Amino acid sequence: MSVRLRKYNDKNGKPQQVWFVDIKFKHANGKVERVRKDSPLNTRRGAEQYERDVRAALLMGTFGKERQSVATKEDAKSLTLNDFTQSFLTYSDNNNKHSTVVSKRQILRDHVLPFFGEMALDAIGPAKIEDFKAAMKKKSPGRGRLSDNPSKRALRRRTGSKQKTVSLKTINNALAVLGKLLNLAKEQGVLAHAPDMKLFKVKKPDFDFLSFEEVERFIESATPQDVALLTTAPKTGLRQGELIGLQWPDIDVVRAKLHVKRTVWRGVEGPPKGGSARTVDLPQSVVDALKAHRHLRGPYVFCLENGERLTPGKMNAPLRRALRAAGITREVGQIGWHDLRHTYGSHLAMRGVPLKVIQELMGHATIEMTMRYAHLSPEVKQDAVKLLDGPVLERGNRGAMTGS
Repeated sequence: MSVRLRKYNDKNGKPQQVWFVDIKFKHANGKVERVRKDSPLNTRRGAEQYERDVRAALLMGTFGKERQSVATKEDAKSLTLNDFTQSFLTYSDNNNKHSTVVSKRQILRDHVLPFFGEMALDAIGPAKIEDFKAAMKKKSPGRGRLSDNPSKRALRRRTGSKQKTVSLKTINNALAVLGKLLNLAKEQGVLAHAPDMKLFKVKKPDFDFLSFEEVERFIESATPQDVALLTTAPKTGLRQGELIGLQWPDIDVVRAKLHVKRTVWRGVEGPPKGGSARTVDLPQSVVDALKAHRHLRGPYVFCLENGERLTPGKMNAPLRRALRAAGITREVGQIGWHDLRHTYGSHLAMRGVPLKVIQELMGHATIEMTMRYAHLSPEVKQDAVKLLDGPVLERGNRGAMTGS
């Protein structure tokens, strides 16, 4: 097997894992060459693609000769970030979801290239990265250069208006893309060393969700044609794109299971977030709603009258209509489709479902993403604390429970 997983603990004792390839290739002259390299994309799928790339390069006789091609540039100068960007995007097109590629292109265009574009890759070190972080913190939202337009600065001085800054999360996203680009350059032999990226510590964003009573009121207020959609969303935790991409063969009403196999983002169909399918068990209310909703308009469960897929814009009307009819409002912002997903996770946690199970049901890549639901609710916390005043276990029972 050429694709392997290496697990280890870093210097802080934190578990780490690295996907790598271990290839033995026999050349036409009979010589056997062994290649052991970490995958630029640290996933099994990424490593499998990297194995194919390495084997192709070995077959063509180009493997390990990237540095030679770089040296042919005028005066043997190092590649600039601009020079390497297309290679990075080609790799992303081959190995990432469409939504990820679009996001990387936008981050490169708006943030990374204006600052680092003309800089040699080997000149991008910790000091330059800190300069980038400082410049990003002063940058106004939107496109454009990292430095302000002088005329706009003068206008702000005259009017006394303050410039908004980009969020720390946006800066971290830009650093992540820059780090991936530099690591790929290192992997392809263009760069000797890729610097570490020190990200900002970011507070987890607040989120909203419906109470148990609000969910029932919300579903009862839905129009007949919207009941199935507005029942499925808060009781399965599917993302909006997963709801759009859901097809009838994905649903097993007999076993009360739903298989999440795809998502749709900006009209492009692809695998669910995280790259792998998952199975969600359905409560009876969802099974009944889907049975009543069964139609012959096409493969998509939730669709337009002509059978075409829904779009995010078309999904807004039924959501707003039901919220308004149920009298559900919020002082800040509005309830959106992702809040219905948060409702699912919060209700599972409030019912005492283990976080690991919630992670699997929601398709979270890491348990850290699921930990946001560990707060439960004030009522559940109060009930938990009351257990401290409960009856004392007999010694024999206590020993049985602790294993002593």
